Amino acid sequence: MTSEELKIKLAQLVDYAKDNLSLRLEDASFATNALLDLFSLNAPAVNAEKYGDFQTEIVDPIVEYAIQNGLTKKEESLLFETKLLGIVTPAPSSIVDRFDILAANNGIKSATDWLFKLSMANNYIRMVDIKKNIKWSHRGKFGELEITINLSKPEKDPKQIAMAKLLPKSGYPACMLCPENVGFAGNLNHPARQTLRIIPIRLGGESWSIQYSPYQYYDEHIIALSNEHRPMHVDGDTLFRLLDFVDAFPHYFIGSNAALPIVGGSILTHDHYQGGSKVLPMFKAGERKKYSVGKFKNVNVYVVDWYNSVVRVCGKNKFEVHEVATDALCAWSEWSDESVNIICKTDEQHNAVTPIARKEGSEYIVDLILRNNRTDEAHPYGIFHPEESLHNIKKEGIGIIEVMGLFILPGRLKNELEEIKEYLTGKKNLDLKELNNPENPMCKHAQTILQLVNDNGSGRDKSFADKVVTDYVNDACERILECTAVFKNDEQGQKAFENFMLKGLGAVEA
Repeated sequence: MTSEELKIKLAQLVDYAKDNLSLRLEDASFATNALLDLFSLNAPAVNAEKYGDFQTEIVDPIVEYAIQNGLTKKEESLLFETKLLGIVTPAPSSIVDRFDILAANNGIKSATDWLFKLSMANNYIRMVDIKKNIKWSHRGKFGELEITINLSKPEKDPKQIAMAKLLPKSGYPACMLCPENVGFAGNLNHPARQTLRIIPIRLGGESWSIQYSPYQYYDEHIIALSNEHRPMHVDGDTLFRLLDFVDAFPHYFIGSNAALPIVGGSILTHDHYQGGSKVLPMFKAGERKKYSVGKFKNVNVYVVDWYNSVVRVCGKNKFEVHEVATDALCAWSEWSDESVNIICKTDEQHNAVTPIARKEGSEYIVDLILRNNRTDEAHPYGIFHPEESLHNIKKEGIGIIEVMGLFILPGRLKNELEEIKEYLTGKKNLDLKELNNPENPMCKHAQTILQLVNDNGSGRDKSFADKVVTDYVNDACERILECTAVFKNDEQGQKAFENFMLKGLGAVEA
């Protein structure tokens, strides 16, 4: 591409920003001049034809020009792209002003719809990658599970990894969720955030912000983050902030990961919540038993008919719902029942709660998923963590998204599952020595392959192999959720659950 052709692409980028990123006409020349400076050009294009596809006809050619002319390296192309799009994305204060105007005049949903669309339009949410994810659903024992093989989170190639090791650690921003990420140029250890825009909100009298997740694991996946860099913590104040959130954003649910390793999320260093517009499978689960608690006659408490152990608190009075949910949280934090292997604390806390709040009409609903992160000699990864025979499917901690019935499985499974199918079709011969070689990436699947071939034979057609492997993954996901239940879905477990409700929480069966 020549410099004159580049000028046309840059002009098209500015036009795109005016049409899709709310770039004001008054700021268009400012953005144009910043782009010219970035590429050491002395003047813009005189005429630019109407732009075509944003990614393939504007962004990709501009980034390729930058690589070819030494302005960036191939392994740093995403950093350069984000810098490029950050120039044409309106300033953070302009975004906040527009959001507030839309919320005041058209309602809060109109404002979040606009912010969500902008976050996709400027590639902060890279839909071009997210669309690569493999998704399907499975009707399980307690509801329809949703399963995703995540291919959208970028993986570093060996050159990137080598370069990243050489970078100094600055400690700024302190983590991926700090508000200081807005406008951060990024590096190979920390993604660029020039396209990130956040909106300030108040939760429980504190300063928080909202932004959308760049990975969008479900519909309008939103993150609420504390403006203070502090560790994750779940207590009564947390529950009140969640209820505050659903008052402000009644079209979204919001929840917090448990604040302990193994049963918590991947980022425990920064207090934050996750929500969205998606109706997740657990929300559609019915109730097994109904209870009432003390003086709160208008608050209903249920045990949810779900894989995990879930206490559901429902009522129209926000403060009563908060008080009952807080009592349940506190009761669980002190509850032990060695008959079902639950010990609330040793030299450290083990019981924790994953809380999720939402509104249905005028009713507040708080789901408290009971968790425990204790380990022992027989369960080094966690007593209520997926058993080791399931680690070939998912070894990572089972956080808030999975326990609600949406599985985010690692991208490696795309190719690994296809290779498992080859043993069933006979395309690959069953060589036990090769399969059990620790250096073979498929070694982790050795027992699975042996079992599936033993049960189904080899030389089967592709459609049969597809079904066998999909059924296996579906079953594994159900078993993973069953492993995380502190009160198992059997007679002993449910009797122990009832004991907690009656004696621990002081509830009365309704």
